[in-house]
Amino acid sequence: MTAIPINGNAIAERIRARVARDVALLKTQRDITPGLAVVLVGNDPASSVYVKTKARQAQAVGLKSQQFLLPVHVGETELLTLIEELNSDDSVDGILVQLPLPGHIDSWRVLEAIDPSKDVDGFHPYNVGRLAAGRPALVPCTPLGVVHLINTVVSDLKGLDVVVIGRSNIVGKPLAVLLGDAGCTVTGAQLQTRNLPDLCRNADIVVSAAGYAGLVRGDWLKPGAIVIDVGINRAIDSTGAPKLVGDVAFAEAIKRAGYITPVPGGVGPMTVAYLLANTLNAAVSRRGLQLSIDHERDQVQSSCHRAQDRAADLQAAT
Repeated sequence: MTAIPINGNAIAERIRARVARDVALLKTQRDITPGLAVVLVGNDPASSVYVKTKARQAQAVGLKSQQFLLPVHVGETELLTLIEELNSDDSVDGILVQLPLPGHIDSWRVLEAIDPSKDVDGFHPYNVGRLAAGRPALVPCTPLGVVHLINTVVSDLKGLDVVVIGRSNIVGKPLAVLLGDAGCTVTGAQLQTRNLPDLCRNADIVVSAAGYAGLVRGDWLKPGAIVIDVGINRAIDSTGAPKLVGDVAFAEAIKRAGYITPVPGGVGPMTVAYLLANTLNAAVSRRGLQLSIDHERDQVQSSCHRAQDRAADLQAAT
């Protein structure tokens, strides 16, 4: 058995196309251009590249994109003042503060200062609570992307056993809620979990977001399992050059799984695509309009769209 790679780049491109379509409709029919403001503190190279990617893709789908680049020594009060100004700016529909922040800044205080209706990262306690309660909310982008990827290969998740490795507020915890709402039996695990390999061997779906290169081995997997690799770890290849690898030992897992996401090219593009979708959703929701692009829990995609996605992804993978 050789697993079929799930083409995150191709799926993300279709999400961006749908966002671009609806952004164009908002402009022509309502004279509204959704706006995204991204705040970066410091000059961390990885964060800088990520922010530039977000800005470039936001502009490509027609969003109004603003970047606020602050020095690493900026004071917390100054950062909070900027967020207050963005909260009051009606042309800004989404606010994203790139994490991590420098140690002298209280990250939670900053995240809680963002207007929940503009919290396109889905990290504000208001949105976290609504997600947990099964109410409409802005949901973290990576979990939305993971559920979408899974839905491209299996449309009905009811009754499936899932192991989610990693319990962060950004991925693991919200993802467990989304999958539980979809009818899965979810086991939340972490590096310290006893008998982790045995838990994975009984799972229909394994999602690893532990940030530990090569953690999930091929013999941990049930034959035919769906494997979603959220990990992004830096490693060195055989020539001494740097490369990105996931949490899953890909060369082993592809021989045993049914479907698998590569790193890079799997979950990463979906995270940015759903940031754009969240910004669009925030823009229309704040104005009391009907949402068009929404997350999988609300089943906005029709079964026809999902079937088309699955067919296109399998074709792209072969």
